[in-house]
Amino acid sequence: MQMPIIDDFLSLVFPKTCCLCKRSLFDFEDQLCRICIGNLPVTNYHLRPQNNDLVTKILGLTQPNLVMSFLRFTKKGDSQRLLHLLKYRNKPEVGIELGRIYGQLLKSTGFENNWDMITPVPLHATKKKRRGYNQSEQFAIGLHQSLEIPVSLALERMVFTETQTQKSRMERLSNVEDVFSVINPDEVIGKRILLVDDVMTTGATLVSCTNKLLENKSKSVDLAVIAAGKT
Repeated sequence: MQMPIIDDFLSLVFPKTCCLCKRSLFDFEDQLCRICIGNLPVTNYHLRPQNNDLVTKILGLTQPNLVMSFLRFTKKGDSQRLLHLLKYRNKPEVGIELGRIYGQLLKSTGFENNWDMITPVPLHATKKKRRGYNQSEQFAIGLHQSLEIPVSLALERMVFTETQTQKSRMERLSNVEDVFSVINPDEVIGKRILLVDDVMTTGATLVSCTNKLLENKSKSVDLAVIAAGKT
């Protein structure tokens, strides 16, 4: 019965602040204030998911259906700052919030019945233990909260790979060609899957995961990431 009083006291001593602008958050806000949400560099690729530069990146490498990114990645911009908090500053809740916001946007434009499951790109067990969570899974959880579509950890990363940051497009494709596997093939047969990741640059990781799901007879695989940047 005393919890609301304790919560009020804690909010006075340790006020929640926006992770971008550091303004104090209202009770109805979480991680980001309404002003910063309104200023996010939204791509609107969900309005043309079969006709954007991300589709062009992976043509000929897999069979893209819908390819979308919530934000446009820019160095030193808000999208990079959010990804940095999510991946390197132990802020998994940022991924959930971004997924929730994007899920609301997708739902408002008629995507709530497009998929049977949401599947995050997996981390290798060693890297997940080191970080404490999979940032793509946090994004998937947020999407689930808005779209009410189940999250399925259908993929596993069998091989630990070095960072892709300094590799060329062809090196990235080769580096992840046989890295992923489907844990339970029966789970993905005939399913419409939304495959999600934190960021898309060359698309190599998403291509590898998509091909593995399609090899295991998924009906379709659509792609969505938090942010997409240039190769």
